[in-house]
Amino acid sequence: MSDQLFERTMAFAGILQAVAQVQYIARHGDSDKEALAASLQSVLVTNPQSTSDVYADKFALRKGYELIVSQLGDAKQKDVEVTRYLVGILALERKLTRSSNAMGMLAERINQIHRQLSHFEITDEQVIANFAGIYSDIISELGPKLQISGNPEFLKRTQTQQKIRALLLSAMRSAVLWRQLGGKRRHLVFARKTIVDTAMKSLTL
Repeated sequence: MSDQLFERTMAFAGILQAVAQVQYIARHGDSDKEALAASLQSVLVTNPQSTSDVYADKFALRKGYELIVSQLGDAKQKDVEVTRYLVGILALERKLTRSSNAMGMLAERINQIHRQLSHFEITDEQVIANFAGIYSDIISELGPKLQISGNPEFLKRTQTQQKIRALLLSAMRSAVLWRQLGGKRRHLVFARKTIVDTAMKSLTL
């Protein structure tokens, strides 16, 4: 299998890893700090030498690979909610990459977070609020808002909302990378077995 196929599958796992956390936080009100940090870190790697540079925490990607296997594989039970979020992210990604203005604003705002990290950890509330603000100000304006399902008690909390938006920004970063590596929506239908096989191999590396 080609290196590009492995890299493309890695980026797709990055989307699903972020989406899975969105789902978990919406239902339970909290998140795994290390998984959250790994997803947010991927947003900040804007000039990687390789796809591996974007996903430094390989263990955090395991959930993404597992979701590829369960969502695209032969399992009868698919998570419809995860699929809905994925479709929404891929639709917004097309709008983002077609807007040079939005891409420019995105780069500028990400640079601001780089500067903030000399004073705060990436999972600090203020930093997460900045990631969330980027998503609200730039991505949400591009098209229909993603409707997030979960526990209303948690979803009305500002902190929960900000973590969800920050993770959606991370999913968007991986979606942009997936597309740059040659990913196309038709692959999810016509090349499912190849993607699943690559994900399963990646889980054993």
